[in-house]
Amino acid sequence: MWFLAALFIPCLLVLLFARVTYNRYIAVLLTVALLVASYLKGYTDQFHEIVADVASTIAGFLWAGRMLERLKEK
Repeated sequence: MWFLAALFIPCLLVLLFARVTYNRYIAVLLTVALLVASYLKGYTDQFHEIVADVASTIAGFLWAGRMLERLKEK
């Protein structure tokens, strides 16, 4: 169950923060800050969940780039 959350939640966080800030770099920075805080609190202790978080963050970064390009076209 936590693995599925690790696959989707960071991507959605990047998209949300990119939509609010209109900058995908700041969105990734905020998402990574939340992930690091959760790692330090001990919520994630397995390596495959960390890899899923990183992959999801990268996917969100790429998706946010496409989303922001579409917003600039309008």
